[in-house]
Amino acid sequence: MIDVLVVGAGPAGLTASALLAAQGVDAVTITKYPGTAHSPRAHITNQRTMEVFRDLGIEDAVREVAVPNELMGDNVWATGFAGQELARLKTWGSGTARHADYAAASPSAMCNIPQHILEPVLLDGARRQGADLQFSTELRQISQTPDAVHAVVADRETGAEREIVARYVIGADGGRSTVASQLGFTFDGESGLGYAANVWLEADLTRYTAHRPGTLYWMCRPGNDFWVGSGTFICVKPWTDWVMLFMYNPAEGTPDLSPDAVRSRAATLIGDPDVDIRIKAVSEWQINHLVAHEYRRGRVFLAGDAAHRHPPANGLGTNTSVQDAFNLAWKLAAVVRGQAGEALLDSYHSERQPVGQQVVDRAMRSVQDMLPLSNAFGFRPGQTTAEGWRALTGLSEDSPEGRARRTELREAVELQNYQFNAHGVELGQHYTSTAVVPDGTPRPTPTRDPELYYEATSHPGARLPHAWLERAAVRVSTLDLTGHGRFTVLTGIGGQEWLSAADKVAAELGVEVAGHQIGLGCEYTDPLGEWAAVREISDGGCLLIRPDHHVAWRSHTLPTDAVAALRTALRRVLDR
Repeated sequence: MIDVLVVGAGPAGLTASALLAAQGVDAVTITKYPGTAHSPRAHITNQRTMEVFRDLGIEDAVREVAVPNELMGDNVWATGFAGQELARLKTWGSGTARHADYAAASPSAMCNIPQHILEPVLLDGARRQGADLQFSTELRQISQTPDAVHAVVADRETGAEREIVARYVIGADGGRSTVASQLGFTFDGESGLGYAANVWLEADLTRYTAHRPGTLYWMCRPGNDFWVGSGTFICVKPWTDWVMLFMYNPAEGTPDLSPDAVRSRAATLIGDPDVDIRIKAVSEWQINHLVAHEYRRGRVFLAGDAAHRHPPANGLGTNTSVQDAFNLAWKLAAVVRGQAGEALLDSYHSERQPVGQQVVDRAMRSVQDMLPLSNAFGFRPGQTTAEGWRALTGLSEDSPEGRARRTELREAVELQNYQFNAHGVELGQHYTSTAVVPDGTPRPTPTRDPELYYEATSHPGARLPHAWLERAAVRVSTLDLTGHGRFTVLTGIGGQEWLSAADKVAAELGVEVAGHQIGLGCEYTDPLGEWAAVREISDGGCLLIRPDHHVAWRSHTLPTDAVAALRTALRRVLDR
């Protein structure tokens, strides 16, 4: 019997595989596919996900092959690449109004890395940790007893079947999850809400994009107004490799997806007959609005698209999947090593299911929020193409109507910040579960829109605030002091007793607990005062940080018995 079977080797499965291997868990990861993703698919990679990669030691490798944040910023709406630009928005924290928010919040920057480029980096990172990954291995049947999970898997090349018995299983096998369907997981929401096609193509559009570098270019032409316009070009590689995405209403017929037809569509949207277009692949998908009602059933857990399925709006798919794995892996490791009780595993559902619900709801709202743009452009159902072009022309008229429509357009563009600058959604997860010990204080009330803005707090359940510290002339983030599969105690001047307490409690419970002092003359200094501004505890207080960077518990001051206080908190988190 192995400790953990991971089914699926997409972003969630590969991350789980790497994290479990790094923590010495006896785990096997299987996937029915012969290799990693063969097409771009998901691509936006946010700061929280980059922090997970930082923890795994692969952040630099990801950045080497990704499109950097400085080339992601311009979100353009136009009638065509060579046509008229209608609107533009600075996105992903790149604009002057938001850049400082993003820079202050994390040691890591967002990037644009398509899935077929990201997954090999994740795979290499997992193998470097010693992970056991088995490709072309398909899950045929899965069942569980109170004591184990039994999986029948088949070699897709030979057809040979064998059984894998595991203490626990992570179902990270995507939107058509065999794990979810065979084990009776239920979902809330709807599927088939919209239909779309992806066309992966090569076209040198440097002339039309280098001066307005971005990730998304929305082509908006009369007569093509289903959900997101005529077609959206997603940058795969600046500025020659693209995915053209367009949606359609199946009630009006299925579009022609032949190479000639999609090449003609791309040529129309580009608007320059001299641009050579090479079609690489065409695929279809549909919009779903689904989240698992339960993330755990017995010894089985869902992660990634197996648990939450939603439109690509907000770029949250891969990010949420990676972060699911980051939340679950340390808990499984603690339980299989005998360091924690079973109830710790229940906290995975308590913490990540609300995040999944928020993500699918936010993504769906963002798709719906595209409609005001079409309205501002003057597009209406049933209008002729000529009427649509006249409506666009009216946007630039010097008239009361023209001025009113330009105001309407500016407001519609501003609304898109909820999709493209939703920093609070990206970074502000705040957990409530048995793996978080309250300190008796209320959760801070946001001072700004909590979807648009992330606000740092050390309140139990929140992600540890980032601050730049210094040790021996080397700059490090507070996040760098934590994670790596262990608990961490952070304290300040006068908090030496917390470090002694960490050593004693760690020895008692058989759990690794690192300890660090931050302040003038301490191991780590706070030269800019950034940590003092966000820690929300006194010099002698203490933060107990979980392996996934979230605050497990805090003490605002040094109590009479630091050992007893820390022991009680850690035992509660670990269900001991």
